Amino acid sequence: MFCTANLRIKGEFGIVINKTRFEGPTPKAQGYYFPPEWARHLGTWLSWIHKEESWPGKLESAYPAYCEFISKLSFHESVNINVAGPEMEADAIRRLKDLDHNRHNIHFHHFPSNDAWCRDHGPAFLLHKNSPDKRAIVDWGYNAWGGKYPPFDLDDVIPTKVAEHLDIPCFHPGIVMEGGAVEFNGAGTIMTTTACLLNENRNPDLSQDDIEWYLKEFYGADQVLWLGEGIVGDDTDGHIDDIVRFVKPDTVLAAVEEDPQEENYEILQENLKMLRSFRLPNGKPINIVEIPMPAPVIWEEQRLPASYANFYIGNGAVYVPVFGDRKNDSKALQIIHKCFSDRVIYGIDSTDLIWGLGSFHCLSQQEPA
Repeated sequence: MFCTANLRIKGEFGIVINKTRFEGPTPKAQGYYFPPEWARHLGTWLSWIHKEESWPGKLESAYPAYCEFISKLSFHESVNINVAGPEMEADAIRRLKDLDHNRHNIHFHHFPSNDAWCRDHGPAFLLHKNSPDKRAIVDWGYNAWGGKYPPFDLDDVIPTKVAEHLDIPCFHPGIVMEGGAVEFNGAGTIMTTTACLLNENRNPDLSQDDIEWYLKEFYGADQVLWLGEGIVGDDTDGHIDDIVRFVKPDTVLAAVEEDPQEENYEILQENLKMLRSFRLPNGKPINIVEIPMPAPVIWEEQRLPASYANFYIGNGAVYVPVFGDRKNDSKALQIIHKCFSDRVIYGIDSTDLIWGLGSFHCLSQQEPA
């Protein structure tokens, strides 16, 4: 295991903050990098949904979409599911048994979690540039999006448990970071938002330059591009996986609201303007493919962060949340299919799942081959 040797203090939001930078060779210095999501997977990691407070009054309604996601995923790659123990494992098996799935590709691990958002609390897998079979994990600090939803102690240790299970190195940067806050092109560029990573409820003692240093050194990147705000209803303070996604090293899908009267219109137009100004390290602009937003999804007078951009790219397939918006659902699926013409595109109704304020990308974390 690798760890920080510098002073650690506990901040206002339960955040453990390093007062100096990581000591010792970083993953980047050792030749590690974070591959793009479309690179081939060994499997996908999930943490079984179980927290009533995350889907108040609708937890049972969330299971069908979640289980459909797992069942379809199981035909394309291994699915590793974190559960609290035998009872939760049995419940998962019961819920999946009536769905067509490849049971040989579904593996349960008795790693208890507080919640299901494995994109944010799960293992960030690194590959080595010169040794394809050499892997490592980054275990970022996790504080449930600025201490909003305690407890989160079980979630915070999931990456280390996975690293121990797989017997691979685990780096501990000692700062708060979430997988949904960062997007990768696999060629040295990371994209994120100032709304999230510069929020004082994450790492209040770190500057933007400090955070860029950690991103580059622990993800093996050369460039960080910053967008602004996230969509309305997103309780993560602006995760990028609801607004912009890399689909190729030089191409992104960008969520765009077409109705000027909509709350997200100005937010997404401003991000689109920023995207057009960005340049990759080779000096070339980013190709932008626009994807619509669904009609507003509202439950109990709360605007939910419904977005087609929260899709998950798996082996041979892409899993897209849809929301019963016949016009925009169909349009979004067609656009995503053009970007991934070599993969099956699954549209899975996420109307009840989004009551938890996230969808398939938020729930999953890829393990690259």
